[in-house]
Amino acid sequence: MSWLSPWIPRHLLYGIIIGVSLSLSSTSLALFYQSRKRDRVAAQFDPRPIELRSDEILSGVTGLIGNTPLVRINSLSDALGVEILGKAEFLNPGGSVKDRVALRIIEDAEHQGLLHPYTGSRIFEGTVGSTGISIATIAKARLEASSIIMPDDVAEEKVMALRALGADIQRVRPASIVDKKQNLAKQSAISFGHDHSHMLETHESSVVVTTTSSHVEANTASDENDLRTQPRGFFADQFENRSNYEAHFNGTGPEIWRQTNSRVDAFVSGAGTGKFMKMMNDNVMVVLADPEGSGLYNKVKFGVMFDQKESEGTKRRHQVDTVVEGIGINRVTNNIEIALPIIDDAFRVTDAEAVSMSRYLVQHDGLCLGSSSACNLVACIKLARKMGWKDRQTIVTVLCDSGNRHYSKFWNDDYLHRANILVDMQIVENLLTQPTS
Repeated sequence: MSWLSPWIPRHLLYGIIIGVSLSLSSTSLALFYQSRKRDRVAAQFDPRPIELRSDEILSGVTGLIGNTPLVRINSLSDALGVEILGKAEFLNPGGSVKDRVALRIIEDAEHQGLLHPYTGSRIFEGTVGSTGISIATIAKARLEASSIIMPDDVAEEKVMALRALGADIQRVRPASIVDKKQNLAKQSAISFGHDHSHMLETHESSVVVTTTSSHVEANTASDENDLRTQPRGFFADQFENRSNYEAHFNGTGPEIWRQTNSRVDAFVSGAGTGKFMKMMNDNVMVVLADPEGSGLYNKVKFGVMFDQKESEGTKRRHQVDTVVEGIGINRVTNNIEIALPIIDDAFRVTDAEAVSMSRYLVQHDGLCLGSSSACNLVACIKLARKMGWKDRQTIVTVLCDSGNRHYSKFWNDDYLHRANILVDMQIVENLLTQPTS
């Protein structure tokens, strides 16, 4: 040890070396246990494409669906003293939360043997746009066709998207969903294949499947092959099909629960995605955001599916009377019936409030969102104010789609002025500053 400096005692140097070694060892041990803990937690969940891994390549466009980020809405959170988090569903490949629903409906139909990919089948659905775009996207990935029946007063951007995806589009005058004569999507699925069409039994009473095969039952191997390979007509029926509910119970809900580390005080949306979180913790509030003209608010609050604005002679439009597209309905569907027992509260959101929120978010957060997303966030404010929350409680909602599907109506000030809908960002400012109720 002749190289040692005469000014450093040998025992002191040994102490420094031992101390550094122990420090490095303890740090390494701590990092090892942290890594093991992360691995154990990660093993509880399916792999997420949002995490970048080596040798991880998603299989086609459907691999991009789901596992969307959860984003903090900074302006609203800071103003209210709570955490308002939005599930960024507009980042799905089809541009909306409906990608999840469309994928689950089609995959379930395939698992049940009702649809077979790459057979040239045709999927039929009635929609205001987003579900149709999602169905058309997934159908193309499976070399299938799609026929979308939609009201003639929806935003033109949705029609353009469907045309780009090669969907067959029928524009119809809006009619009540309870008018069975108006269910052209179902009628079209029944008539698929014309004279050679045969009905097939399904697990869902509302879902219609027809086949152009000359056999409805396979008695021979040749019959089986014919039955499997011939094109089919399939009516997806998103409102009644339980696959809609399953898509959120098995997908959206668990993702939110994981992303928040199970710290959720309330979930706000225009439909029933919250049942998984309610099952995990009964104290989680599930709250409905309902636009003008929809009957769900009154169903939750008063037990009656009716809204005064839907009275004869009072409506601007012929369906749910609101500029908000994608949420709101005047019938208790199978999926809504599942959700109703767990809904703790509901808030009515006016068109002017939704429009104001959309402009506020662009100004303060740089977020250009669609009408249903804006509606959900208005309800988040109303909930926080009603509950008197200001201690960083967590409110989660769904950002259903972006504003790029709504430029011709919801984001068109001239259209809104003609419809007598106020465009005033001060409405949200007032909601944020009004006293708690």
